[in-house]
Amino acid sequence: MSSKRTIHAVETHSGEPMRVITGGVPHVPGETVYQQMKWLESNDDQLRKMMLREPRGYPPMCCNLIVPPKHPDAAAGFIIMEHVEYPVMSGGNTISVATVLLETGMIPMQEPVTEFVLEAPAGLIGIRAECRNGKVTAVRFENVAAFCAIQDAVIDVPHLGEVAVDVGWGGMFYVIADASQFPTLRLVPEDGREITRISALILGAAQQQLQVSHPDYPGIGITVAQLSGPTGNPAADRRNAVLMPSGPVDLDNPASWTGGIDRCPCGTGTCAKMAVLHAKGQLPLHTPFRHESILGGIYTGELVRETRVGDTPAVIPTISGQAWITGYTTWVLDPTDPHPDGFVVGDLWATG
Repeated sequence: MSSKRTIHAVETHSGEPMRVITGGVPHVPGETVYQQMKWLESNDDQLRKMMLREPRGYPPMCCNLIVPPKHPDAAAGFIIMEHVEYPVMSGGNTISVATVLLETGMIPMQEPVTEFVLEAPAGLIGIRAECRNGKVTAVRFENVAAFCAIQDAVIDVPHLGEVAVDVGWGGMFYVIADASQFPTLRLVPEDGREITRISALILGAAQQQLQVSHPDYPGIGITVAQLSGPTGNPAADRRNAVLMPSGPVDLDNPASWTGGIDRCPCGTGTCAKMAVLHAKGQLPLHTPFRHESILGGIYTGELVRETRVGDTPAVIPTISGQAWITGYTTWVLDPTDPHPDGFVVGDLWATG
């Protein structure tokens, strides 16, 4: 059979399913990985749609494309793809990409620790991977600068009323609300449908009512919502549920009040939360912050130094976590396939 596209990938999870494309994509132009990401977005967005939509993907999934590094200090580059955006950085995906590179031999593994640099669209990310018996048992990376963009705002959310929120940048802009504002809501898998409804409404209202900006990424706004709550786990400090929308949120259309809850503890979301806590004087430097996912997985973050992003005080965070390889796949696109970009159906997806 002659295929229009043939894509080779490694399937991983860190709670969240994260696909890593290792072959089948031709040269992506650009002088930096950020420029390559923008080229892909403008010239080959079919790759993202094909890999993340049905029949090859589903709402709670991310995808990464490994590319040759552009910076001389980097061992590899990677481009992150999600359902509504190309994030410049993602923590869970960084952990998965590092794991794939080492466990497949694309980067030589040194036990007990392998150190190297990845080039994300956001810049260089230092990796320290703990390795044993050919397996990556933990990945720690130093993230880009995180900061609190908006503190203690109150927004008017349809069907919910007034909701107090913060906005933090950890590689994406997160609107963060304390789940205690919704007394009957639990951050557990069984309440997933209500978590997505509430989170989507908060996200849509925040996008309309709050203005944010990043000096390096003009035009990027709030794209993710995070609910934060206490945990009964003595090994964790907070529990979170992050909603990754699978389409634009329309506050007048209940069919769009959905998406995929991040199954991992969310690396950039953890960084955004730590930056907000630091801005409020609640999280000092060099203090481990153990963030628990809706499934009980934990990423451990730490703020290692202060810095600035433009005129805004910021912090440099680290994140540590683990990912697991679940399979090796070859995906094809038949030239007669009536859905070359994949498809979405309103039973699972946000539809506008």
